[in-house]
Amino acid sequence: MKITLITVGKIKERYFEDAIKEYSKRLSRYCKLEIIQVADEKTPDGAGEALEAQIREKEGQRILAQVKDGAYVIALAIEGDMLDSVELSGKIARLGVEGKSQIAFVIGGSLGLSPAVMARADYALSFSRMTFPHQLMRVILLEQIYRGFRIAAGEPYHK
Repeated sequence: MKITLITVGKIKERYFEDAIKEYSKRLSRYCKLEIIQVADEKTPDGAGEALEAQIREKEGQRILAQVKDGAYVIALAIEGDMLDSVELSGKIARLGVEGKSQIAFVIGGSLGLSPAVMARADYALSFSRMTFPHQLMRVILLEQIYRGFRIAAGEPYHK
């Protein structure tokens, strides 16, 4: 199975880069992992709703350009379904059994995902109603994907 993370913006902190490298290495025994970073748009202070919508749209176009045909797209969105680790593991495993060979997880920019990205998504996943820094969310997502593969393989994990 191929797992792709499509994210907006670059990682700026070394400790996040180190954590991403560590989980990428761990995941290499379970799947092929690809991380795609698309450019973010600068949001000026005091930007109005119209400008914010334009920014989401531009970032959304960049995201959609990276989604491969046939990929099952899971968008991370506050309004999505909240799953526990076992449920996420089961979802990933079921997708594999159903013949989905590529899952693309999408993490938007600071203003969220465009309506076009949400329309393309096959599933919306929420980790919490709280907002997390986008750099940290990449680490959290990779850890949960790794945990999901371990659960599916019947390997030990911490509850």
